[in-house]
Amino acid sequence: MRTLLFILGGFVLLAVCLAAGKSMAGGFGDGMRMSLVAFAALWFVIAAANMWMGIVKGGYSFGEELPIFLLIYLLPLAGAAFVVVKWKLF
Repeated sequence: MRTLLFILGGFVLLAVCLAAGKSMAGGFGDGMRMSLVAFAALWFVIAAANMWMGIVKGGYSFGEELPIFLLIYLLPLAGAAFVVVKWKLF
């Protein structure tokens, strides 16, 4: 359940970053690009902190936490990649 909440939180953060990027640039452009890069970096830090908490507080090993980290990080990042592809093609 915690993993699902983190993934949903990633998509919420993506939406917030996209809205901020769109409002900064008045549309799609450099503001969107910067917001997507900021999202990727910020989401990496959040997902890594979650992984660290699982290792330190949860007692899981790095090998046990790595697939969960990848799932939590890469699903919202795939959503960001979809937005970029859709933005470039349409």
